[in-house]
Amino acid sequence: MHIDTAAVRKGEELVNIGKAYSGLTDAEIAELTEWFLTHTTADHGFLREVEPTIVLEVAFNAIMRSDRHHSGYALRFPRIVRIRKDKLPAGINTVEDVEAIYSRQHGRDAPGVR
Repeated sequence: MHIDTAAVRKGEELVNIGKAYSGLTDAEIAELTEWFLTHTTADHGFLREVEPTIVLEVAFNAIMRSDRHHSGYALRFPRIVRIRKDKLPAGINTVEDVEAIYSRQHGRDAPGVR
């Protein structure tokens, strides 16, 4: 099983920003796989929807604009840093956070950010 889709908050909704396939140990992958199997809300065969309660810290090289991802952005070379058992989904980054990082990366202020 792959841990793939990374999401950020857009209001109350979770929107995808990329896919991360590396960074976890075999033991962490086994632990998460078991959790995903027991917390599946919809099984589409090749895709499994799970309760949105696991928070992962993801590192990346850059953020790009994207028409493919519902957030409007994509992470370039994302990798999982660690499982954040100390964080709740309500505390994950937002699309506004991503816009601010994107703007700083390109040397300009994001709307409403100074």
